[in-house]
Amino acid sequence: MSTRTLHITGTYVFDTADNRRGRALNRLCGSLKDADNRVRFSADEGAYCEAYGLTAEQREAVLSRDWTRMLELGRSIFYVFKLAVLDQKSMQYLGGVFTGMTTEEFTDALKAGGRSFG
Repeated sequence: MSTRTLHITGTYVFDTADNRRGRALNRLCGSLKDADNRVRFSADEGAYCEAYGLTAEQREAVLSRDWTRMLELGRSIFYVFKLAVLDQKSMQYLGGVFTGMTTEEFTDALKAGGRSFG
């Protein structure tokens, strides 16, 4: 079976290798769907990261809320969003971060039909 990497400029493709690499990071963020876990995370983010076995790079990305770096380290956008919601950030906010736009610019681009990659 052949494995190929798909690269689309300006995007992060979440593939099997990313899934393996980001497993601890995705598990941590997925756990935030539970209210008790959100309280525990908010009380001591560093200890919570340690309990999930994050690498030093992953931990730093979470603690500094470096959203783009989290994706680079194997994080699925669906899990990134669980942490963003805890910080009261919208999907449009994240879209802006990932595209180099403000939230308002990203929202306006969506309303206008999205971006083109021509």
